Amino acid sequence: MSVVSMKQLLEAGVHFGHQTRRWNPKMKKFIFDERNGIYIIDLQKTMHQLDMVYEEIKTRAQRGETILFVGTKKQAKEAIAEEAERCGMPHISHRWLGGMLTNFSTIQKRVAYLKELQKQEAAGEFELRTKKEALNLRRKMEKLDRVLGGIMHMGKLPDAIFVIDPKKEYIAVEESRKLGIPIAGIVDTNCDPDLIDYPIPANDDAIKAVRLISGLMADAIIAGRNLAKDAEQAMMAQAAADAGHDAQPEAVASEAAEADEHQPATPEQLEQLVREQSVDAAVASQI
Repeated sequence: MSVVSMKQLLEAGVHFGHQTRRWNPKMKKFIFDERNGIYIIDLQKTMHQLDMVYEEIKTRAQRGETILFVGTKKQAKEAIAEEAERCGMPHISHRWLGGMLTNFSTIQKRVAYLKELQKQEAAGEFELRTKKEALNLRRKMEKLDRVLGGIMHMGKLPDAIFVIDPKKEYIAVEESRKLGIPIAGIVDTNCDPDLIDYPIPANDDAIKAVRLISGLMADAIIAGRNLAKDAEQAMMAQAAADAGHDAQPEAVASEAAEADEHQPATPEQLEQLVREQSVDAAVASQI
């Protein structure tokens, strides 16, 4: 069963492509028809690609991988930020800085500076400065937070990225390809699908379409993490069961020994005890 219905795709306007004069011939295989000068995307192929990408993202999340959400155009930024936060993944939704991935160590230094500014403000240290200094620091902090706030907790390079409109986010695509980071993304009729490892042919300008597909990617991540959690709990339960099974023979042996101690003595055992006590008494009388 598909992760999305044809009705959902139609209602979100996923099938509307760009004008015919603004197209990339490599997208021809994903185009169904042309109407009124606009290309219509083949939603059967969109559903197929969505199912494939959903499973890929779910598997990666199950392995504990980090997926970076990228979408800075106005139609995408809100959905990207909200869906990434919903599934606990980092995101870039304001502006892609050159070197965000290829110069990651420098970006991390800026993130560390942002964290330090936030720490100082929380401790009330800004109030100890002049009004002008405090204002400048707050402006710096707000600017850094807009650009880097979504990756504050991304301590390493992402294992994959999900991008809205690779034509717009070409720098992110170039950096990811240079580093060998797999790319999943929405490709409209004006994009080059060959640049994307897991392309999803869809309208990248409709807010509803972007929200729908971004939400599915977030759902895939949540599903993958739940599978990992269930597997971990099952392993712990099995380990506990195995430990209990190993301890059972020892418990049985202990109970048997304890039972032997409480058995009544036989005549032979009583006679032996009497002899031992007589010997002990004889020895004691000689001391």
